[in-house]
Order: sequence, then structure tokens, then C-alpha cells
Amino acid sequence: MWAASLETPVGTSWIAGEEAISVIRLGEVDPAWRIAPEAFVAAREQLTAYFSGERTTFELDLAPAGTPFQKRVWAALERIPAGTTYGALASELGSVARAVGSANGANPIWVVVPCHRVIGADGSLTGYAGGVDVKRWLLDHEARQTSLF
Repeated sequence: MWAASLETPVGTSWIAGEEAISVIRLGEVDPAWRIAPEAFVAAREQLTAYFSGERTTFELDLAPAGTPFQKRVWAALERIPAGTTYGALASELGSVARAVGSANGANPIWVVVPCHRVIGADGSLTGYAGGVDVKRWLLDHEARQTSLF
């Protein structure tokens, strides 16, 4: 798999895949990935525009690996507003909150498939692989951008 990095306000993001993007994540590079700084130009441009407040949606060719159920959850995530609860998402999908939470936690496409928008039933910022501080930053960033558009 090819990979390119992007510095973001919350850390280094890695974009990886073959022809389509299968992973966007924060943190360390996978040692099996082949670094190609010139790869994924559109993704790097769109993410940069998102973090600078110029973009709120993405148009990228994605190919995340997952089960059919996980892919249904991830597709739903692309349509939800910030503050959607696990229960509301589960109800939309005809599932249960725990299963949706598990699929949400397995999302390999950071920010573009916005799993950070899902919150606990009590409004808490639960269950985010990047950490609660990053989740809070992303939600605050999106709230600021929404008020501008």
C-alpha cells in the first residue's frame, strides 16, 4: 500500500491505499506501507482545505476494508450532523447502539468518514480512537465552520 503524510492541527495524518484510499488516520505510519510523498494529492488538498475552514465535505475515492455492516455504518456517518447519538444512528440502521459503536470504532477513514460526530446518549464525547481532546477539537472546528457557511 502507498502512503503519504499530512500535518494537521491535531497531529500527523497518514493517507494510504492503492488506487483508492483505504486508510486515513492519525499517528504512526504502518511499516508495511511504501512512502510516496507525491501520492494522494486530492486527499491532501481536501484535508488541508477542511482544516483551514474552506471545506466541509469531501470528494474522494474511498475503499475501506470492512464487513458489509461496518460499511453501512460508515456510509451513514457521511450523512449525519454533529451530535448524533449512537442510539439514533442505530435506529436509522435498524440495529443496536453497541453494534453501531463497534463499527464506528473500526472506521479506518479519519475525518472524511466523520465518526467523531457520534456522541453518547448523555451528550458525552465517548469512544474516539484519536482521543477525546481530538474529538472535541474536530467538533469545535466543524461548529465554527458551520456558522460561516
